[in-house]
Amino acid sequence: MTGAADARADRDLEEERRADRKGGPGHTVLLALALAVPVAKVAYTVGGGDAVRDVFVGMEPANWPDVLLGMVITDPLLGSVLAVVVSRVAFALFAARGAVPAGRGTLAHLRRVGVTVLNPLAVGVIDACLFGPWWGLGTALAAYALRKGVVVEYRTGRRRPHRAHGTAHDDPHDPEYHPPPWLRRAAGAEQWVALLLTVVVLPSLFLVSALDGQAWTSIVACRVTDGTRTADARLIELSRKGNGVVGWNLEAEEISNGLGCTATESRFVREPWWRS
Repeated sequence: MTGAADARADRDLEEERRADRKGGPGHTVLLALALAVPVAKVAYTVGGGDAVRDVFVGMEPANWPDVLLGMVITDPLLGSVLAVVVSRVAFALFAARGAVPAGRGTLAHLRRVGVTVLNPLAVGVIDACLFGPWWGLGTALAAYALRKGVVVEYRTGRRRPHRAHGTAHDDPHDPEYHPPPWLRRAAGAEQWVALLLTVVVLPSLFLVSALDGQAWTSIVACRVTDGTRTADARLIELSRKGNGVVGWNLEAEEISNGLGCTATESRFVREPWWRS
């Protein structure tokens, strides 16, 4: 029984290493979200069908990522969870290729601190600038905790990097490294926390953001000329052209050119899906 359990454990570890080398489920989930969610956001906001095609044509291909960016930078929880997930997915991918420094000296220790701390610090600063210091602090700590878990697992040998032509020096496993029991348990739970954030929490937040009825960018009040008639209208700003705006006209439900535009306070276009 013990031999079968050990063999099963070895297979599980090898599957984890193989998943890390391929980016894990996070790689697939992030790609799917990046492709599908912006289209869903535009479809629900403007009404779907021909309106979606008109909006994306009006935005021009170079501006299409603005939908995803607008969703992320206007929703603190979504932006923070996405930052944590991207930080962990990228680190797990590079760690599987030997990014966790080996060795027990001061230089190796400083390098491990660097790869563990610098990226969470960076995403924390970005979050703090966008949403405030408490969001930044929470994001930095969560990203650090998940990265620390990866480092502990590589140093304790539970995971090993894959090197086609590697040497023993490339392996960060340190037989004399004995972290406290609570840190071992936390590191063991790290993968499940990361999996929960990646495949459940993040897609749920993206879905809520896509169906919340708010525009992904500014709504501006402009003068719109239709033939010989000029009227005021609200536009979802798609791009800037000279001294005017190209946007989705919420009253006429078509692409319009607006002049003399001023920002409006609300970005709500329709009721959220769960209230409609």
